[in-house]
Amino acid sequence: MRYEFIRAEKASYPVSLMCRVLRVARSGFYAWLSGGESKRELRDRELLPLIQEAFDASRQTYGSRRVHAELRAQEVPCGRRQIERVMRNAGIRPPRRRRFRKTTDSDHPYVTATNVLDRDFSSTEPNRRWSTDITYIWTMEGWLYLAVVLDLFSRRVVGWSMRKALARELVLSALEMALYGRSPGAGLLHHSDRGSQYASGDYQRALRQRGIVCSMSRKGDCWDNAVVESFFATLKRELVDGRCFRTRAEAIRAIFEYIEVFYNRQRRHSYLGYMSPEQFERAAEPAA
Repeated sequence: MRYEFIRAEKASYPVSLMCRVLRVARSGFYAWLSGGESKRELRDRELLPLIQEAFDASRQTYGSRRVHAELRAQEVPCGRRQIERVMRNAGIRPPRRRRFRKTTDSDHPYVTATNVLDRDFSSTEPNRRWSTDITYIWTMEGWLYLAVVLDLFSRRVVGWSMRKALARELVLSALEMALYGRSPGAGLLHHSDRGSQYASGDYQRALRQRGIVCSMSRKGDCWDNAVVESFFATLKRELVDGRCFRTRAEAIRAIFEYIEVFYNRQRRHSYLGYMSPEQFERAAEPAA
């Protein structure tokens, strides 16, 4: 249709201008005009359904880099700029990123820990550094609060909990899930914000009993816990934004499926060389 428009209007406007505005190649237009397609356009047309399939499989969340990684994993010959061009021309684009927002109330009487992690979000092996935080999701029944624990080695969500009340039971449940599923040794570094839920006596007692070292962000600085903040932004962009949950139970089911089925096992993570957290951990396992 773009080529047809250019042919119809080429007596009134320069072909080069219309090709630039409509984002098509002049060579492609002239090839079409003479009854054929350029090699690049032919290849782009062949790639489009594969790109659309990869994009849809990602729940329409992947940008050109992750789509490129997915197709390369399928041994489809393609370049990232080529993928970017085809997606742009076809109007295929993921949701936009959100900015960090402060959600923590650190005005409480509990003692807080120093920032031992100090924004070093790397880890050379699993279960050596965990980071945790809380966010909230709106439903027609009211707020649903979500607490997660991430392993900084693989960015995997190793513990999570969802409740309608923002209380220490929320974060204790997420911690218990992580401890039960991963069984870390003593010396694990646990990083959180300075919120009352994490500074509470019950939570700090649970850390001490397992020999876990506590680290906390500086007051009001979300970048000290940027990995979990980034996960929450991703979850909201890819799952929550533009969606209305009628009940908390509906939101819980959707978030559970996003974390356990998609994020941990399928979603390609740029930090992990475009592997999923589960794939990254498997690749790091010592050979038998």
